[in-house]
Amino acid sequence: MKRTMIHPLAVRAAHWINAFAMTCMLMSGWAIYNASPILPFQFPAWMTLGGWLGGAIAWHLAAMWLLVANGLLYLLYGIASGHFRREFLPIRTSELLRDTGRALALRLPHEVGRYNTVQRFAYVVVLLLGVLVVASGLAIWKPVQLAWLAGLFGGFDFARKVHFAAMAGIAGFIAIHLLLVFLVPRTLLPMVIGRARSSHRTAS
Repeated sequence: MKRTMIHPLAVRAAHWINAFAMTCMLMSGWAIYNASPILPFQFPAWMTLGGWLGGAIAWHLAAMWLLVANGLLYLLYGIASGHFRREFLPIRTSELLRDTGRALALRLPHEVGRYNTVQRFAYVVVLLLGVLVVASGLAIWKPVQLAWLAGLFGGFDFARKVHFAAMAGIAGFIAIHLLLVFLVPRTLLPMVIGRARSSHRTAS
């Protein structure tokens, strides 16, 4: 069976740039969190990036701008090419409940190059979390200059809690994503080379 294109270059590039940026943001964010914990625990030093608070903030901001730039380009591509419409929509409640039940029973089939309803829902949610984490991050970075934004989150302290919760949601998505790659390893190579042995239509 010949290999067909299922992940265009734009999608693959955005995926791997996001993977790098999010890793840097999570690890540097954990270092920043350790300087003033919200909950009664801290992250081990080996899980953090930056070495000290100033270094962690520098890493966090650099990774944030990379994430924002990459996200905007991916958003433009996704809308202009129809990628979002074809790959992530529609999300029907009945199909989501059905596929969620199958996933919990470990009976959800995975077809390389096609997203089931659970995957589509998860990707849409994590994209929205990405917007939320950037907005709340800007609010706590510049709470005076962006007082109107901080106000939308109920002030600095609550914006910080929203930021932490959104990052936790993204970290949870990443953990599940990596677990699924481990369980279905044939999905990894197509995200590197773009092609897979499949009779599926070309995605874009």
